[in-house]
Amino acid sequence: MVPSLLDSIEIILVEPHEEGNIGSVCRAMKTMGLHSLTIIKEHEYNIDRIKTLSVHAFDIWEKREERKSLEEALLSSSFSVAATRRKGKLRKLSTYSPEDLAKKAGEVAPSRISIVFGREADGLRDDEVNLCSSVVTIPTSEEFPSLNLAQAVQIIAYELYKNALPYKTDRVSVDKERIKKAVEDISSYLSGIGYYKWGEEEKWTRILLSDFIERASLTEGELKRFEKIFSKREKIEKYKDIEK
Repeated sequence: MVPSLLDSIEIILVEPHEEGNIGSVCRAMKTMGLHSLTIIKEHEYNIDRIKTLSVHAFDIWEKREERKSLEEALLSSSFSVAATRRKGKLRKLSTYSPEDLAKKAGEVAPSRISIVFGREADGLRDDEVNLCSSVVTIPTSEEFPSLNLAQAVQIIAYELYKNALPYKTDRVSVDKERIKKAVEDISSYLSGIGYYKWGEEEKWTRILLSDFIERASLTEGELKRFEKIFSKREKIEKYKDIEK
């Protein structure tokens, strides 16, 4: 029997181009007990080509979800991870290895976990990486570091399957939509006490808060307590002004 942790995992492909890669991803997923596939659609696909490469995993494609944007696809996710090997000042400061990601997934499940893979030619853009709270990077040789899309999915899916164990928990982490609302409220509280001092400080603080809350896998009760720290600080500042 496949451990139920795997039912929490969603693989998202952002604008895949090659039908052969899509079919191979379906096969890679099913061999490791993963069944949830979401496509950020680029164009109409040759279904026969997908069917040929997926072999006995074509049902993964048939049950797929399609979304217009990555942002829309991640709204119901509680933990989102961008698969990328590129680094830069506009990307995340730290990354998970596939093994560490599998362990983290065990902590977050049964809440929805989204692992995002980019285009075959140029991967994920900076803005797409920043929609996710975390990054996973597969170690590869510097001589030829680029992995095929289906190969990357297979490696990460294998680590998830290997680490999957039966579990029982009542813990449910908040989803992306709830996190977005919390970040808006906290940012408003910070603005109310004059925290932001330079041009893009609010933007980067929002990204930091969003990433922190998602990686912490907070429950609704924990998030409310976290929000209260900021709302209480704003009230204290207002009372100070009144007393003066």
